[in-house]
Amino acid sequence: MRIIPLIACAVLLAGCTFKAVPDPKISARDAEFMALVPEAEFDPHFARYQVSDPTGKPPGTIVVETKERQLYLVLPDGKAIRYGVSVGDEAYGWTGTATVDRKAEWPAWNPPAEMIKRWPHVHAMQGGPMNPLGARALYLADHGKDTLYRIHGTNEPEKIGQAVSSGCIRMRNIDVVDLFNRVPVGATVIVR
Repeated sequence: MRIIPLIACAVLLAGCTFKAVPDPKISARDAEFMALVPEAEFDPHFARYQVSDPTGKPPGTIVVETKERQLYLVLPDGKAIRYGVSVGDEAYGWTGTATVDRKAEWPAWNPPAEMIKRWPHVHAMQGGPMNPLGARALYLADHGKDTLYRIHGTNEPEKIGQAVSSGCIRMRNIDVVDLFNRVPVGATVIVR
């Protein structure tokens, strides 16, 4: 009788095409800074995998499924790379379409005025391992106007898979480096 559930699981998993994606090459500075941010254990559901594309969008498009806490980078041939993310807290969530306006390595953080008003303890800081933007940031614009939202790394990797940000899309630092290396300025980003 135990064999029937095993066969059922095997049949269900046969339709899944998860393939691990190797870590990107990183610089000595990246390795040094990333070592200073404790890498938390996380649900393997939020690991970086190549999957069958569930979005139907053109290759090069980034699609963030906020309810799933997943970001998809659409690849050719019906594939996508899936990354686990943290998304905006319900009160601060953002959805829409934007483009990657610019990219930065270990970016400085300049919290917007409304964030400082909510949390007076936050302040601008230079890039580095304790910076909330983490290893990389992709700055999102709507028709050339900065949305103030970013796809970026984090100094809180234990929160991947949660709705905790002020609207930005947070990724593990190694994942945002991988995405940063694959995505050009001008790429379309859909957050839904």
